[in-house]
Amino acid sequence: MSDPSTAPHRADHTTSTSERGSFCTARCSCGWYGPARRARSLARADADAHLTDASATG
Repeated sequence: MSDPSTAPHRADHTTSTSERGSFCTARCSCGWYGPARRARSLARADADAHLTDASATG
């Protein structure tokens, strides 16, 4: 099951979250993925941080 993130899309970065069992992981269209989290809010925060880092680097 996939849940699009509410984070804004930047350039070619589109984030989403996916769930496997009781864990949620943030993923990006660029290939990045965050750690498995038990809280969806933490996975979304990982995605937001990735988008912020991606926009800062270029």
